[in-house]
Amino acid sequence: MHRQIRALLDAGHEVTYVAPFTYFNVTPAMGLTAIDVARQASPGRARTALRRGVRDADLLIVHDHRLLRALPYRRPPVVWDVREQVTPRQLARAGRRHRVITPSVVPEATLVSPSPPPPGDTRVVHIGRLSAERGVTELIGLAERLVPHGVRLDLIGAAAREVRPLLRDAQRVGLLDWFGYVPNRHALRMAEGALAGLSLADDTVATPPTKIMDYMGRGLPVITTPQGASLVEGAGCGLVVPLEVDAVLNAVLDLKENPARRVKLGTQGHAEARLRHHWPDHCEAFVRRAESWAGVARHALAV
Repeated sequence: MHRQIRALLDAGHEVTYVAPFTYFNVTPAMGLTAIDVARQASPGRARTALRRGVRDADLLIVHDHRLLRALPYRRPPVVWDVREQVTPRQLARAGRRHRVITPSVVPEATLVSPSPPPPGDTRVVHIGRLSAERGVTELIGLAERLVPHGVRLDLIGAAAREVRPLLRDAQRVGLLDWFGYVPNRHALRMAEGALAGLSLADDTVATPPTKIMDYMGRGLPVITTPQGASLVEGAGCGLVVPLEVDAVLNAVLDLKENPARRVKLGTQGHAEARLRHHWPDHCEAFVRRAESWAGVARHALAV
């Protein structure tokens, strides 16, 4: 919404957005044609929603590989924006029938704050979907261990159904604050000034680079499991730890006790994000690519 769709709207194109607005309690942005769907819509309902969405459209961009099995028969060219871990075989198969967006085609990027506040020492933050494989058990354990040290854990993101009771119980007894789904631009502002941004996942999950870039763009040191190591170590913006409560706790306390280090890590990450991962530097190329795939000129594209 805040990158691709905004870039297309700013370029003068019409955009129809098929998404679970009601589920996330989100009001569609001005200038957008919205089609509301259930969070876990059946293939038939998804196909019906997409059929409505592609009327008079010049291009269809999907962000979930499951939608590739629910495409309407009559449709414009299809682009799959790969946002999940996929096999080379899945990628090759999709590439024979559709256009595919990968980081080599459209770079992962974020909206970098021009001058974020320095990292503080009273809270750590996790932005993104919460589930067992994304470290919910470890996050709750971390929150409990942080209480004696005067550090609070903020969780910003929707949660898988099976872990919601755990999060509600932890919040009820005062271990952490779980804010649920928050639109990205607001979530990033909420994260500013935290001690660190957490990106914890087991080895079954591909850590979205944009989550780490979001922290970098807000001047936060990053604490990540090995899935995010290449980006964090390359930018010199954080610490890489195993998915263990003790390891994450030690990393948080190390940064709490070393203000100069956390400021340095946050500053280096912010500089790297501004240099390489600032979405406005890439959005024009994305719009031109979308226009070429649709075979239309500027101001004539409906997605």
